[in-house]
This record gives sequence, C-alpha cells and structure tokens, in this order.
Amino acid sequence: MERKTFNTDARKKALIALICAVALIYLIQLFRLQILNPDYKNWADSNAFLNRTRYPVRGVMYDRSGQLLVYNQPAYDVMVVVREMQDFDTLAFCKAVNISLERFKARLAEIKDRRKNPGYSSYVPQVFLTQLGNKEYGILQESIYKFSGFYIQNRAVREYSTPYAAHVLGYLAEADRLDIAEDDYNKRGDYIGKTGVERSYETLLRGEKGVEILLRDAHGRIKGKYENGRYDKDPVSGKDLKLSIDIELQAYGEELMRNKLGTIVMIEPKTGEILCMVSSPTYDPASLVGRQFGEAFTHLANNPYTPLINRALNGTYPPGSTFKTAQGLTFLQEGIIKPSTAYSCYGGWPLANGHPACHVHSSPLSLLPAVGTSCNAYFCWGLKAMLENKKYGSIQAAMDTWRDYMVAQGFGYRLGVDMPGEKRGMIPNGTYYDNFYKGRWNAFTVITIAIGQGEILLSPVQMCNLAATIANRGYFYTPHVVKEIKDTPLDSLYRQPRYTGISRENYELIAEGMRLAVTGGTCRVTNIPDIAVCGKTGTAQNSGKDHSIFMGFAPMDDPKVAVLVFIENGGFGATYAVPTGRLMIQKYLKREIPASDKGIENYLKSATILRHVIQKK
Repeated sequence: MERKTFNTDARKKALIALICAVALIYLIQLFRLQILNPDYKNWADSNAFLNRTRYPVRGVMYDRSGQLLVYNQPAYDVMVVVREMQDFDTLAFCKAVNISLERFKARLAEIKDRRKNPGYSSYVPQVFLTQLGNKEYGILQESIYKFSGFYIQNRAVREYSTPYAAHVLGYLAEADRLDIAEDDYNKRGDYIGKTGVERSYETLLRGEKGVEILLRDAHGRIKGKYENGRYDKDPVSGKDLKLSIDIELQAYGEELMRNKLGTIVMIEPKTGEILCMVSSPTYDPASLVGRQFGEAFTHLANNPYTPLINRALNGTYPPGSTFKTAQGLTFLQEGIIKPSTAYSCYGGWPLANGHPACHVHSSPLSLLPAVGTSCNAYFCWGLKAMLENKKYGSIQAAMDTWRDYMVAQGFGYRLGVDMPGEKRGMIPNGTYYDNFYKGRWNAFTVITIAIGQGEILLSPVQMCNLAATIANRGYFYTPHVVKEIKDTPLDSLYRQPRYTGISRENYELIAEGMRLAVTGGTCRVTNIPDIAVCGKTGTAQNSGKDHSIFMGFAPMDDPKVAVLVFIENGGFGATYAVPTGRLMIQKYLKREIPASDKGIENYLKSATILRHVIQKK
C-alpha cells in the first residue's frame, strides 16, 4: 500500500513539473515575442497605427555677405510596408515611377536583405525610392491608391544658387551601414552630409525629426490622426549657417583655375576666416542631387583628375621656397643668425649632393635679400649651422628643436579646420632620421628640408596659414569656413589666437624680406601700385614638372588677406602662381580687375595645365 501511494505521489509531482515546464516555455516564448522581438510589437502597432516620419527642414547656407548659397526644394520618397503589399499591377507601378521591372524586384530584395538593411521589419515603413521628380510625383499621386502598401512621404532636397564652391559646401547622400552604426539618429533612407560643411556641421544642419501617428481601421485604411495628433511630434528645423566664403571671390578663383590642377586658399588674418577655398578641377554641386546622383558620382569618381578631392585640405605637397620664411624665423629666434649674417651662394648650395641651383643674385648676402631673391644656399647654410650647433648637445636634439618650431608654426599636425578630411602633412624629427638612416646621418643628409623639399609635406591650407601668421606678426587663428551659426555660438577654438613663440621683431624682418621679393625680387609681378603686397614664390620639385607656388599677404602694415596659390606642374612660381595671386588680391581688395590687368586675366583663363594621367579602368 505504501509503495502504491509513493508511485501515485511521484506521478503527480512529475505531472505538475511537466505542466510547470510547459507553462514556463510558453511564458518565455511570449516574453521573447512580445518584449524582446520587435516584430511582434511592430505587427501589433502596424495593424492599428502608421508612424510617418516628418523630416525637418535642413539649415540653409549663406556666404559672408548674406547671399543665399544652399537652400531646399520639396522632394518625395516612395515608402512601402512590405506586409501590406497585395496583388497589384506591378508594371503600372513601374511605369508611374519610371523604373524597370528588374529594378523593382532588385529594390524589393535589397529591402528584405537584413545584411544590407539591418533592423528590417515587414511591418515597418521602408524607403522604396527616394527623391521623385515633380512629374513622377504627379503621376504616382493620382494612382497611389491602386498600389497597396505604398505611400508617398514628403522631404526636401538641396538646391544651389551658383555652380561654385562644391568642395566647401559638400554633398548629401543616403546614410550607409557605417553611418547608421555610428549614430542611431540615422535610419535607412535618411540623407546626410558626406563631405564639406554638410558633413562637419551635420548635427546642426539636420535638425530633429518629428513623427505623425495615423490611425488605421480593420482593413488597414488610414482613418486620421491618432487622438487628434496628441502624440505627434513636430520636427525641429536645422540651424542656418553663414559661411566666411566670399562667393564672388570663390567664383573668380575657380574661373582662373579652369583646366588646371591645384588650389587657391585665401584667409582673413585677423579672424582666421577662409575667404575662398578653390580646388581644381571641381564640379557643379547641383550634379550630385536627385535621382541622377549615382550616375554623376560614378562619372566624377572615375575622372582621372580626381575632381571629388579637395586639394586644399586633402592634398599634401612640398612647399618649396615658401618654407624658407619659416626657416628664417626659426634661425633668428634661436640665435643661429642675425639679420646681418651673410652666407655665400655663387649659384647654389655647394656642399650637398645634387647642388641645388639658385637664382642669379649677389653673393654673399644677408637675410632680407636672401628672402627677397629666394636664395637656396642661404637657408641651407642656416640649417647646417643650427643642426651642428653644440648648444643642443647632439644633432638629434637640434633636429627636435627645429621640429618643435615647425609644429608651433602650424605644420605637421592638423590645424583643426572645420571641414572633414584635413591632412596633417609631414615634419620629420631626429627619431625619424635615426630610424630611416640607421643612425648615420648629418646636416648634409637632410639639407633639402631647409628649402621645403625632402620629406617636408604641407597642405595648402597650412601654407596659407603661414602667410596669415606672418601677416599677424606671430600668431594665427584656426582657419574656418563657418562665420556664424544661427542662435548658436561659434566654437571657441576659432576665437582664440595661437602664438608661435617667435618674437614680433623677427616677423617684422621676414615681412620686410617678403616685401623686397615683391618690389625687386622673385614676386615682382605682384607689385601693385596702390597695394603693399608681401610675397614669396615657390617652385616645388616632384617626379614630373615642378609645381608653381605663390604665398603672400596684403597690405603690408594692415593685412586684410593672406593668399596661397598652388598650381600642380605649373613650373616656376612666377609663371602662373604669382600672376594668379596678383589678380586674386585685387579682386578681394578692389572688387574688380583694372583694365591694365585684363591681359594677365585672359592669359590665365585660357591656359591649360593638365598633367598626363593613367586612365582608370
């Protein structure tokens, strides 16, 4: 009897345990479906509601004088809730939106592919097509009721008042997987800034999305707003920006640089505001808007002259003789030379392999005429004297001191320009040469860095910033392209002066040497009668034809503009860069080009300087 009772109790306990286990499994499954898995909630919500995103108005952009550059025009996206798609005339739909049946099927497959579309749910609205034109929108709007699961959502696309400043403004493109992973604000189908100001000020320009909650009936038809819009959220418009760019100056620079490779950068020394940033070749920003984006982008990306690259920020080059000004400042500050210190030249630097040639001028000569005539030998002798000076204890320590001066003047690291993709350039130190030459090197080994060759690489913005620093006699403001942000203070980084640690007196000497270069040296073409220009030429060697460079500022005693002209494969600095600098200075300070300079203007506009490049396959 006891055994029978025991068996009965055991069976009861087993049955209870089984029931509890089944119940637990059901509870876990319900928790997973209703809480952890969003599809169930999406399904439940989509049966009763349709959450329609309300996109904010993206902030517009003006130039420094208030001229509207970038604004918005209405556009339309086609959205689809895959679960609600029922039998309809697919060919009629394709005809309405002007796509092929193959494209329709491919796009639907992309939407359903969770690898390409993370977080996909058949209950949640998905972007099927973006940026319909007005004609396509009109056709589809009349027949949208025939295509179950599809609806039209309003948004805006960028419009441009001029075809200039594409690299500064940047372009918008659909957010990719990386964009979505980096910022959960971004969703598939969103358009975000990819380059230029559109990218660097994306979070301010985009504003905040809103939402409209619509109520469905049992057949899925929209019956109006849920609780009269009580839970709707209004979008918040993006911030408007006033750029420091002078669009008239920018346009003129782009015209001068047509059919050339290179860049023009102009900075207001007293503020660090970038007045123009020309990168050539360029493109019309309106070409990367709308349904033609893909084809236009592919065409630009395959262009062998790389028009999508902003050479002013993303390019690095040997600065050539413009770098001699930074050397003279360093040698003066360190007491390596005095203004009266004279070195011999006799046509070049006689102690280095290759014998860097020089201009025809008197010899020996002191610092100011050395700057004015751009004497190679003078600055090679100066660097040799610094690297071999016993006060540093070793050549490595002397090299590190030299490098610290270069960094203080804005080289070797990013300046912090408020645009993406800025390159840092290259300034070597003692450790670099120890590693490269296995500890066996001396002043002669590295002597070409004194004249901006060898390992030295700077971005054009850094070169222009050097001119602005000399104009200010010892400090600079971080260069920037945004002048004002509506209702938001500008980052304090752009309001604080950055001092180099070199005395004003030494800057005055270099400025005087640059003035000599204009009045009787290598920059004579920039000798404008009523504007005291200070300038410095550069001819940077590379594997092909030399680059043509001009760096300067004006007026000498009340600087209002610093300028850098860099023309790839343009030959001597005085051939193309210097006359271009002359015209750009006059365009900014006088607002027009005098009749006497129209010949120079026509010469530069008609010149074609394009190196041979290998076509991409």
